[in-house]
Amino acid sequence: MVRIFFFSCLLFSYSSILHAKEITLNTTGVPPLNTPQLTGFMDLVSKEAFNRIGYTLKTVKLPAERGLKNVNLGIEDGEMSRIKGLEKTYTNLIRVPEKIMDWEFVAFSQNNIKISSQWTGLSSYTVAFINGWKILENNVPKQADITKVRNHQLLFSTLIKNRADLVLYERWGGLLHISKNPKLKTIKLHYPPLAKKEMFIYLHKKHKNIIKKLQHSLSSMKRDGTYNSIVNKILKPLDK
Repeated sequence: MVRIFFFSCLLFSYSSILHAKEITLNTTGVPPLNTPQLTGFMDLVSKEAFNRIGYTLKTVKLPAERGLKNVNLGIEDGEMSRIKGLEKTYTNLIRVPEKIMDWEFVAFSQNNIKISSQWTGLSSYTVAFINGWKILENNVPKQADITKVRNHQLLFSTLIKNRADLVLYERWGGLLHISKNPKLKTIKLHYPPLAKKEMFIYLHKKHKNIIKKLQHSLSSMKRDGTYNSIVNKILKPLDK
């Protein structure tokens, strides 16, 4: 009897593995929003949201522009965090209507620079940001001396090496990166943000049947306190 029960358990486990549904999202964020171990804020939120509808989450980290093109072609299943409206350009993408979080796009500087909270205040400066970040590409004034880089390490390096007056980045990722690098302790955050944007999960149209399910899953996490507990665990300690 024990052997039969044990064998049945093995068959059930093997069957579960065979029928497990996996979804792969491209991520553009860095700690504390995304990590390779899926322990970042958006990782934990996405993982829980997909788990609730019967999917396991896998992530890849591609350059921002390449990631969008891959998802549009269906090579990856989706994007974890992008601004509203990308479906107009990348027509194979469908946005999950419930936002995953708000991103605050802020400026960092090494010197005492005074800027307004408007995009036009950047016009007279050398400004650096990551290539493929559409909100920055679309809003930084053309009069600014613009430098585009591949990642956040190069971004803050341009500031330390005085190759840019200002760098533009996401608030939480910038604060964590600065806190872990003594060489960056002179860098200052400019607040309020230049923009505060709702960020959304996008899926390739082949997954259109789970869009509403994922929307409801994210909504339920916010109602039952799961979402807020992840905020308190990952982001609040950086808000000093």
